[in-house]
Amino acid sequence: MIYDAAIIGTGPAGMSAALNLKLHNKEILWFGSADLSMKVQKSEKIANYPGCAKISGPELNGRFKEQIWEAGLEITDKMVTSISAIGDRFMLLGDNEVYEARTILLATGTVSAKALPGEEELLGRGVSYCATCDGFLYKGKTIAVLCGAKRYEHEVAYLAELADKVYLWANYKDCEIDLPNVQRLDSPIKAVLGEKRVTGIGLRDETEIDVDGLFILRTSVAPATLIKGIEMNGPHIVVNRNMETSKPGIFAAGDCTGRPYQVAKAIGEGNVAAHAMLEYLAEK
Repeated sequence: MIYDAAIIGTGPAGMSAALNLKLHNKEILWFGSADLSMKVQKSEKIANYPGCAKISGPELNGRFKEQIWEAGLEITDKMVTSISAIGDRFMLLGDNEVYEARTILLATGTVSAKALPGEEELLGRGVSYCATCDGFLYKGKTIAVLCGAKRYEHEVAYLAELADKVYLWANYKDCEIDLPNVQRLDSPIKAVLGEKRVTGIGLRDETEIDVDGLFILRTSVAPATLIKGIEMNGPHIVVNRNMETSKPGIFAAGDCTGRPYQVAKAIGEGNVAAHAMLEYLAEK
């Protein structure tokens, strides 16, 4: 099936676009967490959102979830790790499945983590973002895993079933992984080592460890890694007034397009992007 639109991100921008595209009877593929935006969820009070004076983040997220349910929208809880153009449509890789869509909306929020030195150069040559896609390649081998969120601990356990040895850096508190072949690192991973393929990792304490591969399990992939050649301004995606990126058919909205990082701004941009996507689809 070829979808009219694929939306990546379930924050306010993604939700705004999804609601508008749904109202126009478009076939939508919506990627992200069913828990919606953790940034909104963790907000103690939001005082500048019109119509909701001093609402808490959990309350606002609750209202968002109710509206999503009433609209009949579905969320696909998979991380998109690659987007590529094929003729007049796009191919997306979500975990180990391939999807196709005519337009793309990036509503990924801010990606706080910069790519590690060597990460982009060795992507597909020992660096992977998907345990279920590439884990079988490392059966009986030694690997490292950078786990960026508790929700990916089941993927670490899956990799530990396949690999002989796993070096794990958990970039969050209260990691519950306790397996005989998993060694927790005391220092963060700061670089990927190797020329033609991954040969090791470098730690912040200057230690180097030989590994056959590195799995990076972050909550999102940086836009420049996700879509090769997309125009960026530092960490932000460059867009015009219609939220169009430098890649025709690909739009962006919300925190990923720059400051201010505000719910109201994200919702407005999601609305603009949705209407621009409708115009693009009509022209095609």
